[in-house]
Amino acid sequence: MMVNGKWTGRYQPVQGVDEQGGFVRERSQFRHWVGEDEAFPLASGRYHLYVAMICPWACRTLMVRGLLGLEDVISVSRVKPALSEQGWAFGDTPPFIDPYLGARHLHQLYSHSDAAYTGRATVPVLWDKERRCIVNNESADIVRVLNGVFRPLGTEKFDLYPEFLRGEIDCLNERYYHTLNNGVYRAGFATTQVAYEEAYRDVFEALDELEARLSTQPYVLGEQVTETDVRLFVTLVRFDLAYYSLFKCNLRRIADYPALSAYLRRLYALPGVADTVEPEAIKAGYYSIESLNPTGIVPLGPETLPFLG
Repeated sequence: MMVNGKWTGRYQPVQGVDEQGGFVRERSQFRHWVGEDEAFPLASGRYHLYVAMICPWACRTLMVRGLLGLEDVISVSRVKPALSEQGWAFGDTPPFIDPYLGARHLHQLYSHSDAAYTGRATVPVLWDKERRCIVNNESADIVRVLNGVFRPLGTEKFDLYPEFLRGEIDCLNERYYHTLNNGVYRAGFATTQVAYEEAYRDVFEALDELEARLSTQPYVLGEQVTETDVRLFVTLVRFDLAYYSLFKCNLRRIADYPALSAYLRRLYALPGVADTVEPEAIKAGYYSIESLNPTGIVPLGPETLPFLG
């Protein structure tokens, strides 16, 4: 946690709780939009993404970058998968170095961008190399920026937010964010039985609903890959690796859902997507959360992953 631009205390994964002991996520504070904010004009090579391969929110942006063929337009750095006492940390060798400030921890990018910043230092971060500051740290915004103003600069022709589907995409995004994307975190970080059970039920109701939907069509909204598929993929691909066991979402695995497993394999085979999934990094990151796994032991399994077949 940062207070007035300074890191204080040890890293804590729980940002806040509600009256029932349920997990509450902090809102992102850097919300500038490339191409719509005069300070941040559209330009190939000017912007940089900081990501963690453990993090589904960060890997949303990485996946969209890959799907749209923006690898030569927006560069990328990673933080190390295991969380340190000061949160996300850089290393000494690529891809775990910070090439612009030489920072040792991600929170240094936040204090450099705002000397009075108070809040969490999270990934993803969209960075302006020229102004040397954070543009945006909200994954949903960054995904829209990439698919919006940056898409014409890419080599692939996907449109993940087509105008004729925007109403349905927005509706499903909101629904599955609460029940599934954030639902697994609500289960994993619940501090009461009531809050845990509510989140657990939400997660499996969402998975059952998706299994039925995807048994008759290849993607959530039919024949076309959309932003909703990206948002679901990054959660589903981590489910059997971490959420099933560490987050106590253990009614069923994704491997137990035939349609969801086939859906993951279809998405995994799309351009650039496989490069955004590192199972060992995902496990190393989640199992480094001391409050959930005080021994730090990382499981060797699972042996079979639904997105690999």
